[in-house]
Amino acid sequence: MAVVLRLKRFGRKNRPTYRICAMDRRTRRDGRAIEELGHYDPCVASDNSGAPSFKLNEERAKYWLSQGAQVSETVASLLKSSGIDIIAARKG
Repeated sequence: MAVVLRLKRFGRKNRPTYRICAMDRRTRRDGRAIEELGHYDPCVASDNSGAPSFKLNEERAKYWLSQGAQVSETVASLLKSSGIDIIAARKG
């Protein structure tokens, strides 16, 4: 089973919120997740810096990367901003 860390959309029209999930590659965008790792709200700034608000369980994200999970572009940028090096996490 190929696992991907990607976003699952929630929220109303023109006001999206997302959950960061570990999902099987073949599931649809809003389908069943294996595990939910956090959430991301691009419309709300976390502080005065203007950066989007997100929360992530870093320990579980590192676990899935060490198991060979791929990441989407957006999740990769979120992991990078939280200080997780994807290549180093894959090696353990």
